[in-house]
Amino acid sequence: MIHARILIRKLSSCSIFKSNARNLNTMSTSYQVLEKGVPNSKDYRVFFKNAAGIPISPLHDIPLFSNDSKQIYNMVVEVPRWTNAKMEITLAEPLNPIKQDVKKDKLRYVANIFPHHGYIWNYGALPQTWEFPEHIDKATGCRGDNDPIDVCEIGSRVAKRGDVVQVKILGTLALIDEGETDWKLLAIDINDPVADQMEDVQDIEKFFPGLLRASVEWFQFYKVPDGKPENKFAFNNQAKNAAFAKAVVEETHQFWQRLVSKEVESSKISCLNATNESSSFLISAEQAEEYFAKASDGGDAEEVNESINKWHFEHLQQSS
Repeated sequence: MIHARILIRKLSSCSIFKSNARNLNTMSTSYQVLEKGVPNSKDYRVFFKNAAGIPISPLHDIPLFSNDSKQIYNMVVEVPRWTNAKMEITLAEPLNPIKQDVKKDKLRYVANIFPHHGYIWNYGALPQTWEFPEHIDKATGCRGDNDPIDVCEIGSRVAKRGDVVQVKILGTLALIDEGETDWKLLAIDINDPVADQMEDVQDIEKFFPGLLRASVEWFQFYKVPDGKPENKFAFNNQAKNAAFAKAVVEETHQFWQRLVSKEVESSKISCLNATNESSSFLISAEQAEEYFAKASDGGDAEEVNESINKWHFEHLQQSS
């Protein structure tokens, strides 16, 4: 059996240690990220443990807020900036580990849309949120996409997969992806050098000129190389402000609360969790450890898709 390496890293230190996990410090809680399975394989998974060493779900057990009174949110990084592997929190599996998306039995990578390479922000999700697929959003007229709400963290640091980053929400784009509302929050790491000077969506252009336009372009065309039509946006491609974005987050948090309390059900989402005392899906630490232990330590690594070294120019051809 092939065993994957499991790494330890402290966000508060630059040192790298060889051990069984890497510690991720938030403002109040530390998390361990444990990689199981062979990287670049369908068995590869990224699991989380809390400070007590209990396996947890990054979707259900990490709080939405790092600091409620200051409106600082926790973001789980799925895809570091400049990378192409389409990693995501796995909804269907117990403890919701991060894994690479699979399409036509092959690991999925996003194309490079000129002049961008891979994802152009640290990309991830807010825990304890859910875009309810039976809810038709009044602003967009479309149903939710059945996922936690997505976050584009625009700061200067390139994060690592599994980082739990404290972010300030600045605004949101309303992507309409194959007829579903797919909110893309725009946020910045509170430790970024310019974070204290940024409060709302207009500050993005001030400190990161061109990034809003590039973000719209990226989401609009990233599926075109796969033979799909370009995506559309609500609000005439314009980003909504921080207050609007936070209201969307609050609504998706309420939908998540209804999900884990079994007021609504989804057969596609595992709601097992280790910390929510009022949840119908609460499991013991021993049960959580059993699910973690069952995850594969093996797998067959695939060759990285050569498309990650290719540039695509569809957006320029369409606009010429």
